[in-house]
Amino acid sequence: MNRNIWRGVTEVGFIIFLFYSNLLMGEFTRSGMARGRGVVWAIEDVFTNANFAIAVVAALIGFIVVESIRRKL
Repeated sequence: MNRNIWRGVTEVGFIIFLFYSNLLMGEFTRSGMARGRGVVWAIEDVFTNANFAIAVVAALIGFIVVESIRRKL
């Protein structure tokens, strides 16, 4: 049981990491404003409460979907 909880925490954390890294990379594309304003501005722009809520909800949905597929196979 304890091992399953740690696996779940790890998978959800990894999904949240991918979400934030994708947002941060998006700040440095052609349309992003971070190219002119810098890394500190981009980090402040990305790490907001709204983005954290979206990341957690998306990570939990992703974890549930992957677990349901894993159990069917």
